[in-house]
Amino acid sequence: MFTQKPALAPDFLSKKPPPNYIAGLGRGATGFTTRSDIGPAREQVPDMPVPGEAIGPMAPGSMPDQQQQQQQQQKKKDPDDDDERFQDPDNETGLFNTAPYEADDEEADRIYEQVDKAMDERRRARREAREKEELERYRKERPKIQQQFADLKRGLAAVSNEEWAALPEVGDLVRKKGAKKNLRPDRYTPTPDLITVGSGFGATASDAASGYATSIDPRMMGGLSTPAGTASVTGTDTSVDLAQFGASRNKILGLKLAQVSDSKSGQSTVDPKGYLTDLNSMVTKTDAEISDIKKARQLLRSVITTNPKHAPGWIAAARLEEVAQKIVAARELAAKGCEECPKSEDIWLESARLNTTENAKIILATAIRHIPTSVKIWLRAESYEQDPKAKKRVLRRALEFIPNSVKIWKAAVSLEEDEDDARILLSRAVDCVPLSTELWLALARLESYENAKKVLNRARAAIPTSHEVWITAAKLEEQAGHARNVDAIIPRAVTTLAQKGSALDRDAWISEAETCEREGFVGTAQAIVTAAVGMDVEEEDREATWLEDAESCVSRGAVATARAIYAHALQVFPEEDGIWRKAAMLEKNHGSRESMEEVLQRAVKYCPQAEVLWLMAAKEKWLSGDLKGAKGILESAFEANPNSEQIWLAAIKLEVETGEYGRAQLLLQRARVKADTDRVWMKSAMLERQLGNLPAAMALLEEAIKKFPSFGKLWMIKSQIEEMQDNPAGARDTLAKALKAVPKSSPSSITLWILASRLEERAGHLTKARALLEKARLLNPREPELWCEAVRVESRAGNQAIAEALTSKALQECPSSGLLWSEAILTESRPQRKARSRDALMKCENDPMVLVTVARLFWVERKPEKARNWFARAVKANPDLGDSWAWWLKFESVQEGGERERLMADVIAKCVAAEPHHGEKWQACAKDLKNVGKSTEELLRMIAATLPVTL
Repeated sequence: MFTQKPALAPDFLSKKPPPNYIAGLGRGATGFTTRSDIGPAREQVPDMPVPGEAIGPMAPGSMPDQQQQQQQQQKKKDPDDDDERFQDPDNETGLFNTAPYEADDEEADRIYEQVDKAMDERRRARREAREKEELERYRKERPKIQQQFADLKRGLAAVSNEEWAALPEVGDLVRKKGAKKNLRPDRYTPTPDLITVGSGFGATASDAASGYATSIDPRMMGGLSTPAGTASVTGTDTSVDLAQFGASRNKILGLKLAQVSDSKSGQSTVDPKGYLTDLNSMVTKTDAEISDIKKARQLLRSVITTNPKHAPGWIAAARLEEVAQKIVAARELAAKGCEECPKSEDIWLESARLNTTENAKIILATAIRHIPTSVKIWLRAESYEQDPKAKKRVLRRALEFIPNSVKIWKAAVSLEEDEDDARILLSRAVDCVPLSTELWLALARLESYENAKKVLNRARAAIPTSHEVWITAAKLEEQAGHARNVDAIIPRAVTTLAQKGSALDRDAWISEAETCEREGFVGTAQAIVTAAVGMDVEEEDREATWLEDAESCVSRGAVATARAIYAHALQVFPEEDGIWRKAAMLEKNHGSRESMEEVLQRAVKYCPQAEVLWLMAAKEKWLSGDLKGAKGILESAFEANPNSEQIWLAAIKLEVETGEYGRAQLLLQRARVKADTDRVWMKSAMLERQLGNLPAAMALLEEAIKKFPSFGKLWMIKSQIEEMQDNPAGARDTLAKALKAVPKSSPSSITLWILASRLEERAGHLTKARALLEKARLLNPREPELWCEAVRVESRAGNQAIAEALTSKALQECPSSGLLWSEAILTESRPQRKARSRDALMKCENDPMVLVTVARLFWVERKPEKARNWFARAVKANPDLGDSWAWWLKFESVQEGGERERLMADVIAKCVAAEPHHGEKWQACAKDLKNVGKSTEELLRMIAATLPVTL
């Protein structure tokens, strides 16, 4: 039979648990709560002992009572020590409070304490030194009042009894409690008008005469009737006599004017007639301003009381009273300041300024007795004199006290009307002030040529580091006509001054050269440039530096200086065609035609291979009307450059412009042999087309296309000739072949696509034209000309919605295209154009097409000045764009006023000088066979006549 054995209980259940034991705490048990036992079951330690106090029976190594007392005493010493800062933030109370404090813990604490003490001793010297330094700096920046007045306190030992008794009393600036009762301002009730004229509401004539009249209406005494009655109770008239009231006011005003009269002389200090006018002219100050003036007056009074020897304080106090319109008080303060500070020239000048002219003379005379060496006081005294003799007398008296004052010498010399007297005065001045360059130069200007040389030599010896003396000597020689001496003086000056240690660098010398040019001494300016332009410049940077200097001089208007820089650069680099080109352009813009021809003649001698220089020389001869000279230059150019395309084309153009078509054909025939280029063949075909020889032109084009199939302009000319021959199918076939032969990277590829589209559009095939443009955009996705042509095709077809959609897409593809933005602005409605133009200017600010469109907007809004400014900005941004000039001329032609012709002539002259060659309308007009040979002015007028007045 199975018997159940009783279960044995574990051995630890019968034992006493260790101190602070909680079942399940080691495996993370948190306990549970019941309705009768509210609270957590974790770490329920009875009575929550104080840290450091033993829990249960004393464990080995527990903290003894003596150490607990030491910790409590340490806490009393450091009450600000917060031990909770070092506790666990998740469980700030009770952390490790159940662990016993053992001997190793005590040893660890003792070791840490020793380490802290050692570190503290180690850093103590540096910490104390740093704290001492910071304390000294703080006390130096913010000293105590006792330290500020320490020196003054020590000085009180020397104060006598009389001086101590003479010290002013300090005013009581502290408000006391009892004074608050008197702070309420007095109130005054104005007297009624009826009493002023002598009668009240219920007063009789006798009462008014005796002065016992009352101003209370008797009807108000009972309170049963209204005071607005039709008649008085006493039967007298209570209406106000305004005339009598005005007379009374004038009488009172007269009494006030009489009271302000001068009691001594009997003369009134107030003008009775202008009194009211003066009152109206007075500036009424606000309460805030008055309060600020009072505060400032109080502060300044404290300044001049505590430190009466401080002149700026007296000046500030006087000017405050002047601002407050109390001129008398200002004069008194200034006078008192002069008494307290007799050695300060500023207070004397301030006092003289505040007083009248006669009093100012007296004040300045007194000031001179105290400060006889003050230049400002002498010059102010001279300014108060009206008679020239008195002025001279004052200045000569001043020179007796201050013989080395340059200002007084200059003022004295400027008063002399006779040159001999001024020369004598300057001779004495340079003896007294030998280091004044101005006085030496002034004396040299008054002397003759020989004496001026002697004066300048003396000045050079007295002031060896003055470059003004050397430059004046060079000007003197140039004025006398001795150009060789100028070229000798300036290099010697540069060398000598460099040896003497003068701080004049290359830029300063160029600035002096510009000054000489402005004064008319061109030879001196050129000599300075030649001697100093090469200073402190590296050999490899000379060309770029000199060109930059020349451009800077031109921008400042110093043309002769720039010319001298170019001349020096050409002496060093005679074979640089770029320098010759810039020098020639300088002569073209700022010189004469003869000087430009002279520069170009020298240029082609040094640079015979530079085709541009030959062409510029030939063009200048042609423009001057010397056709024979132009042909001679081109013949010389042929000898130097026998196979040059540009020279051949220039010679051909010269023959065509002069009407020598036969010679032009012969030259083209020779050029096709010697300079076999695509442009020569193109010019040959264009000349035959111009002369009407279309078959010959077609033959030339066929042969040229075989040689140069990738040159798009040959295909364009052939398609145009076929259109002229009423062969649109041939033109279409030519353009189709051209689109295949010409690479898409060529600039003429875009034009070929546009011409093909326009050909289909003229034939009425709108769908085919649109397809060609779409194909072109696929091959060339970011070309604004193709997008613009597509938008215009839709606009001409009346599809405005499609045109707007294409415009938006085009601006996304080409956001910085001025052509597309201009088209977008013009296609917008009038209220939206301004916003569109603002967006366009943000994307492409200096695009000439956008600027012209904005100018047209101002034109429509009737703002001619703004429109003119924007047209000027457009032509300045790109002067080669002919359409901008045409729009500007059209704008000026429709303006009203007497200056219309002058403004139109100005636009035309600027356009002719710019010689534009590009622009949609400009090229279409210039390349028309009807306009061949016409001048720039004629083309400009023709294009302006075809432009619309409105948008």
